[in-house]
Amino acid sequence: MQKTYHGGCHCGAVKFSVDLDLAAGTSRCNCSYCRKLRTWSAMSKPDRFHVDKGAGNLGAYVFEHGSGAEHRFCKTCGLTLFVAGDIPELGGAYVSVMVSVLEDATEEELIASPITWCDGLHDNWWNPPAEVRHL
Repeated sequence: MQKTYHGGCHCGAVKFSVDLDLAAGTSRCNCSYCRKLRTWSAMSKPDRFHVDKGAGNLGAYVFEHGSGAEHRFCKTCGLTLFVAGDIPELGGAYVSVMVSVLEDATEEELIASPITWCDGLHDNWWNPPAEVRHL
């Protein structure tokens, strides 16, 4: 069931709200970026996501060999908050929020949320990597 969650960075400079259905699933990836960040994310459509505070304090990182997705982070504390992109195979435009920055997701909701593993390291996004225990 969709629910509005609130998230933000560590220092409080950036806050957002997003409508998500955590029970519908989350994802983890082993690509060179996500592995280092230990990304655990949940996807939403852009019209269901809103920066409530600190939009001017958001920095962006775009990997030059990637999909063009913008990895957005707080310029003050450096915490990555979400990724915005457009991938036709995923249904077009999306915002993928870091589950770890959701301030009102309960432990029960997080534990119950299914995880889809993506082998981004080998551009085999639709299949899980051979090993996930280290991720």
